Amino acid sequence: MRIPAHSVCTAIRDDIVAGVYERGGRLTEELLARRYGVSRVPVREALRTLEAEGFVVTRRHAGACVAEPTEQEAADLLEMRTLLEPLGAARAAQRRTEAHLKVLRGLVRLGQERARRGNSEDLRSLGGWFHETLAQSSGSPALASMLTQLRHKIAWMYAVEAPVNPAESWTEHGAIVDAVARGDGERARAITALHAERAISAHRLRFGSGGDRAERVRNSQHPVNMPSLRH
Repeated sequence: MRIPAHSVCTAIRDDIVAGVYERGGRLTEELLARRYGVSRVPVREALRTLEAEGFVVTRRHAGACVAEPTEQEAADLLEMRTLLEPLGAARAAQRRTEAHLKVLRGLVRLGQERARRGNSEDLRSLGGWFHETLAQSSGSPALASMLTQLRHKIAWMYAVEAPVNPAESWTEHGAIVDAVARGDGERARAITALHAERAISAHRLRFGSGGDRAERVRNSQHPVNMPSLRH
């Protein structure tokens, strides 16, 4: 059975974000095909997609390589998010469904509960799911897709410190949902803008190399149809 290129793309992107492939490192089709247990055709398609997304660049005499974004490019991504997330929240206030609200409220309840317990790893995942659901609630697939790409790139370029007061962060999440539920687009936009601005200070550039990463990649197998893969 032919493995879809988008599954291979997700697997490669996840590994780039996780730092398995260091910045500037070559991505050979043969190595990638062997690592993910697929032919070179879906790998080639995946690399084209990742190049369009900005994770991969093609260099003369070297082929596909992991991109090496500058500090300015990284900073631009944070600025773009502070502009687009409030827009998504404002649109969500007008276009969200009851199903969206149910999921958002459930995530806020879980987040507030985990914040009281101090479980930072759970909070990181829940925060990502919250913002992804909020973007989907905007009713704009193009905007949601752009925000998803931004989150992937920011996770690749930045390490994010846990908030000093996670309960306050989840209180803001709750206020965003309340505004969305009331259809108050301006309040949803304002709270989300403030929330995004506050989050910037927790981001630290992680540009660095991992000494033995290339060796780990060469010696590992990573089939793309593993149940753990999602997206």
